[in-house]
Amino acid sequence: MTVAVLIVNWNGGDLLTRCLESVQQQRRRPDHVVVVDNASSDDSLKRAAHVLSGVELIQLPSNVGFARANNIAARAARQFDALALLNPDAVAEPAWLDELVRAAERDSNTAGFASQMLLASTPQYLDGAGDSYHVSGRAWRNGHRVSSTTWPADDVEVFGPCAAAALYRREAFDEVGGFDEQYFCYFEDVDLAFRLRLRGYRCVYVHSAVVRHVGSALSGYRSDFAVYHGERNAVWTFIKNMPAPLLWMYLPQHIALNVAALLFYPFRGQGKVVLRAKRDALRGLPAVLRRRRLVQHGRRVDAWTLRRSFRRGALAPYLRRYSMQT
Repeated sequence: MTVAVLIVNWNGGDLLTRCLESVQQQRRRPDHVVVVDNASSDDSLKRAAHVLSGVELIQLPSNVGFARANNIAARAARQFDALALLNPDAVAEPAWLDELVRAAERDSNTAGFASQMLLASTPQYLDGAGDSYHVSGRAWRNGHRVSSTTWPADDVEVFGPCAAAALYRREAFDEVGGFDEQYFCYFEDVDLAFRLRLRGYRCVYVHSAVVRHVGSALSGYRSDFAVYHGERNAVWTFIKNMPAPLLWMYLPQHIALNVAALLFYPFRGQGKVVLRAKRDALRGLPAVLRRRRLVQHGRRVDAWTLRRSFRRGALAPYLRRYSMQT
């Protein structure tokens, strides 16, 4: 299996340098590395000049977002069997890529492979161990802020990988059309995992593929930017991807989730942000519904088989740290 590492940078500073250095130190060297720079205004590329040798660098004239930039990188690496995505705020352990590729070579029916992501500031805690998706439309990283020593050392099926450190089988990535560029960023990896599952593919967490992740280092943890895109894109993901029988079954829970967001975020001083996110989500629904027809037309699994990949239960989203499997 040949593999290309894709890195999307935007004002990464020294983080980009450390990320690229970790790629150079991989036990299994990538066959190609693509860095797409989203019109950075800092000197991150200059700082990383000594590790950009041999890297395909694509500098964009404007910030097109994480989703589109990764699609651009994927097209530049179209001849490779697998795409390994790595955020510039993630540092990969030397065995990271080797373990992901080994997992992909063992299981041809799995399209997405999640890494064990440790918090860079406190690596004794997990940042995430793959993603879960709830029937209401909420998504989260399994094991977030749980002690990494207490988390089971098993490779298990998860709903999807966090794209900050993930490997995708190229054929499957292309089959579903890559990332949805309307998302710009946030929730785009959950949406991609959903569409892969609709085609019958599995996603697996690879415990031995380890990275240290700063997390929201570039966009800001709980920033207005993150809240806006996350809350808007969560609506689009549910409406676009949920098969009709499940959509009508779980629509009340989805509506309740959105009402809860509108009630909760004002207590954090972000009431106007979340209101704008939900308003724009509704305004974007005509385009989302058009894409829904294409997505559902390509579905290869029945709704009830797909339902098994979701988390259920009213308390599941609030006990998400302790979720091991979907």
